[in-house]
Amino acid sequence: MNELVLPNDTNTFGNLMGGRLLYWMDICAAMAAQKHCSHVVVTASVDNVSFKHPIKLGDAVMIEARVTRGFNTSVEVRLDVWAQDLPSGTKIKSNEAYYTFVAIDRDGNTIIVPELVPESKHEQLLYEGALRRRQLRLILGGKMQPDDATELKALFMESQKGA
Repeated sequence: MNELVLPNDTNTFGNLMGGRLLYWMDICAAMAAQKHCSHVVVTASVDNVSFKHPIKLGDAVMIEARVTRGFNTSVEVRLDVWAQDLPSGTKIKSNEAYYTFVAIDRDGNTIIVPELVPESKHEQLLYEGALRRRQLRLILGGKMQPDDATELKALFMESQKGA
């Protein structure tokens, strides 16, 4: 998805407002999730979004969304955001984040989502990491006890073995 930063999108410093970027990211991620599910989706969570580089008035914003994994009724979507100064062609990565969506039917009931089959090595890494990220989200949201997060615990156990 591409957007152009216009005066109404900026703060008093001429930088893209964070809320506007989150709005664009949510739309882009929802479209990716909806295409994967072939159903309407609703935003369930947004992981940490860090603003690494300001996006200026007149910059083009490129947002790339990809579904990283389908769970029972939810999908995780990774977003990468770049800012490009069009006259110079300079392109800088500004943000990245993970969004989670739940698929629903016309009555608002959750529905089963299609599985995702990773094809490349990069897709496989994102797919495997999605389960750990999901467990962390569930723990932080009070929906899972830390002792039940087996894949997340295994990650810490592996790092302690190497220490």
